[in-house]
Amino acid sequence: MARRSAARWALAWTFATGAAFGQNPAEVFGLPSVTVIGTTPLPGLGTPARDVPANVQLFGSRDIGRQRPLDLTEFLDRNANSIGTGSGQGNPYQRDLAFRGFAASPLLGTPQGISVFQDGVRINEAFGDVVNWDLLPPAAISSVQLIPGSNPVFGLNTLGGALALYTKSGAQYPGGSLEVSGGSFGRKEAGFQYGGARDRLDYFLAGDLASDGGWADQNPSRVKRLFGKAGYRDDISDVDLSITLADNTLHGTQTLPQSWLDTPRQAYTFPDINENRLAFVAAKGSRFLSDAALLGGNLYYRRYRNNNVSSNVNGDFGLPDPQTGVPQDNEATNDRSSIDQRSWGLGLQLTLQGAPAGRKNQFVAGASGDSGDTGFTQASQAAQFGAGREAIGSGDFVPVTDVVTRNRYLGLYFVDTLSLDDAWTLTLAGRYNRARIELGDRSGQDPGLDSSESFSRFNPAVGVNFNPSPALTTYASYSEGMRAPSPIELTCADAGAPCKLPNVFLSDPPLRKVVSRTIEAGARGRYGADTTWSAAAYRTDLDDDIQFITTGQGAVSSGFFQNVGKTRRDGVELAASVRLQDLTLNLRYSHTGASFRSTFLAASPNNSSADANGAIVVHPGDRIPGIPADSFKLRADLDLPAGWSVGASFVVASSQYAHGDENNRDRSGRVPGYAVVDVDARWRIARDWEIFATISNLFDRHYENFAILGANVFNGPDRTFGPALGLDPVAEQFRAVGAPRGAWVGVRYAFALGEKR
Repeated sequence: MARRSAARWALAWTFATGAAFGQNPAEVFGLPSVTVIGTTPLPGLGTPARDVPANVQLFGSRDIGRQRPLDLTEFLDRNANSIGTGSGQGNPYQRDLAFRGFAASPLLGTPQGISVFQDGVRINEAFGDVVNWDLLPPAAISSVQLIPGSNPVFGLNTLGGALALYTKSGAQYPGGSLEVSGGSFGRKEAGFQYGGARDRLDYFLAGDLASDGGWADQNPSRVKRLFGKAGYRDDISDVDLSITLADNTLHGTQTLPQSWLDTPRQAYTFPDINENRLAFVAAKGSRFLSDAALLGGNLYYRRYRNNNVSSNVNGDFGLPDPQTGVPQDNEATNDRSSIDQRSWGLGLQLTLQGAPAGRKNQFVAGASGDSGDTGFTQASQAAQFGAGREAIGSGDFVPVTDVVTRNRYLGLYFVDTLSLDDAWTLTLAGRYNRARIELGDRSGQDPGLDSSESFSRFNPAVGVNFNPSPALTTYASYSEGMRAPSPIELTCADAGAPCKLPNVFLSDPPLRKVVSRTIEAGARGRYGADTTWSAAAYRTDLDDDIQFITTGQGAVSSGFFQNVGKTRRDGVELAASVRLQDLTLNLRYSHTGASFRSTFLAASPNNSSADANGAIVVHPGDRIPGIPADSFKLRADLDLPAGWSVGASFVVASSQYAHGDENNRDRSGRVPGYAVVDVDARWRIARDWEIFATISNLFDRHYENFAILGANVFNGPDRTFGPALGLDPVAEQFRAVGAPRGAWVGVRYAFALGEKR
């Protein structure tokens, strides 16, 4: 009887909130139309949007499938508020993503401020907290939730927000499809998906293969990805087991000196290669214990391996070798590194619903533990530059670093959502985080690397929602978050011994944890049946923020990490969606103010305002580099007769300062803003057949979206290595160039009816 009662309550709950009838409410976040917000990382009932005190952004598989982006970062860059991307890695599958001025990047050493989850598992890698966007096929994504602020429930790195990805299941996406496409830059892609259900079992499988010659010299890509899920569900239980596999080889091109932007396709130096391999197994489940109690949990194992080869200028060329005293005559080095990471974890969460004093209340309590063991090795080879600036090795690779790191994270959290009356809702939340990071030298040559650091903190949050009518929600909130320094940062924090990322570990001064405090207020609503809108204002203050202070030659990310005191991100977000018969318009504007709030000394010898020691003084109010202040996005979708549909995305971003110009005084000034238009179209030529096409950068605009101050050493004839003895570099601003116009066309065959497109 209790089971039947729980099932009736579950169905009534999902129907009342607009979710798909008949689905387990603990799994509604995987549906293509999301009407509740996953306010916790583990399986739960979620919270109706009217009661969430934040400007959450939601996107479904239909949005992604219609636009067919190369990866999730490209989709979010076109469609999400306060999101921007940078091409510092020089590969389209390895963009840096920034949200409200905080990063989620695949580049080791980037201070990360966004936590990213796949079906409740935190996928910020254990080594460096980086996010590898190339590992999950877009066809496997059912929905995306972008949750802003320092929400403590999502744990470490949630300084500016959390990004939650939910994957498809066969019960929700029955049927299948095959598609192939090709076009500019030699890109060829093939993908499939198929799902179904029988009785209480369901299954889903998606995968893709891609080969891309790259729009520039020396940046081809090869991508192979597979995602599978099997599930069991009944009236009170839901269990899923998933696997994600990837084997990708991605070549990048470094940023170019500003004086070279007349030939944007060339490489500064090469090779620069990342090989990413992943095997990721996760299980999650939920079960109703009674009419008002839901128990959820997950566990996972993740094996991630990266092999990297990077070509770099020898900054000590012409100087005496410290061991032999002979002047160094190798112009370059080839640096080879390897990451072998194993991570695992589990979580448990209990959701209780009740009505104390006659007021509807939902209480959630949970715990999670995450562990990671990583082996990192690095070796260097002397090299000379060829005529095309390729680094040609001479001699053997010499071991430089062999370390092991261990991460142990523990989290205990709660969320309580209380309806004070029909219009007012109060939310209280908190999480205790404890992080322990150990590092040990395996070579026997660097015992100073052996260290152990622990960081802990309790982070609270409070929010209030006022809903004067079903068409209007207002809210205000305050939240705190924490980020522990990564092993990369802890061992590269000495200004006297800068690191060449991702290379070289050193015994350095300790860093302090970063603490964020966010206040946000906003409103959202609906006008009639076809217009929705939202507005939000926020401010996030960080104590002991960690920044990477660049000091290197050329485009190499050489430098060190340091706590720079207080920083601030504040801004506004405006959005509206209007449907006019067959035309849908989505408009988004955001302003992001990102500034330093403390005075500190930074090493930046390539900054034209640096003193004789290569130092600059950063003052309160100076803008943080790499963050455009303003962005505007317009997405238009038009459904036409005879099975046609067309869409266009218009993205405008304002100027930004280059990394290394933290004092905003370098003579090169800002990187100019840009505007880019992308278009897409689909034509249903038969019931099961569809032709699709996309054009990126329709008007072939030349633009840059990332910059760093460096020193150009190729000042000889035809841009060859210039000096005969010693370096004679020219300080310049190095920029990452956006891709030129590209066009692709493909065909899709859907071989089962009932597929959700």
